[in-house]
Amino acid sequence: MIKIWLLVIFMSMPNAPSIKYNAILYPTEEKCFIAREGYLAAYENKPQSYKDMMRTSAICTSFDAFPIPGFNQTSA
Repeated sequence: MIKIWLLVIFMSMPNAPSIKYNAILYPTEEKCFIAREGYLAAYENKPQSYKDMMRTSAICTSFDAFPIPGFNQTSA
């Protein structure tokens, strides 16, 4: 088993039938949090008109997984 970190990004827009999400794997907690902060900072730098049309949140969560072919534990 390996421990992986998953960055889950949630997006809500007016009149959308559901909340959209995107998820990205990271090999360490630190890399996940760096990516999360970068995403949230980019959102904060958008114009207010953009933020009025989209709400977003992002979380990092960890879990044990079976080894994933092609997933390099030392990068991502």
